[in-house]
Amino acid sequence: MKNLFAFALFLFVGIAAQAQAKIEFKEETVDYGDVEYGGDGLRTFRFTNTGNEPLTIEKATATCGCTVPEKPEEPIAPGETGELKVKYNTRKVGYIRKTITVYSNAEGSPHSIKIKGKILEKDTKSVLEK
Repeated sequence: MKNLFAFALFLFVGIAAQAQAKIEFKEETVDYGDVEYGGDGLRTFRFTNTGNEPLTIEKATATCGCTVPEKPEEPIAPGETGELKVKYNTRKVGYIRKTITVYSNAEGSPHSIKIKGKILEKDTKSVLEK
């Protein structure tokens, strides 16, 4: 009887371990390049659920308040794609190097994705000419 119970438990754990969501990002780093001061700070990370269970993004956090991630609210079905949007405050001049941590029910969670780039100095000459 003990052997039967142990076998059943082993079988259940083995099956449960195989049924899992998996997240695969198209790019793990998005390069903003050079962005004008006050320019468009919105970028999108695309990902696919390569697992066999629905993928739920529980939360996404950034390393500072200048970077605001927006996660999908609905689960992503196996084989389907989703988007995680990231908005950076382009009124902060200088280099961008930020990490977004994505917490989900996917294998290996949490996952880290990154943004990089440079916000250019405000063009004071063109402002004075207007």
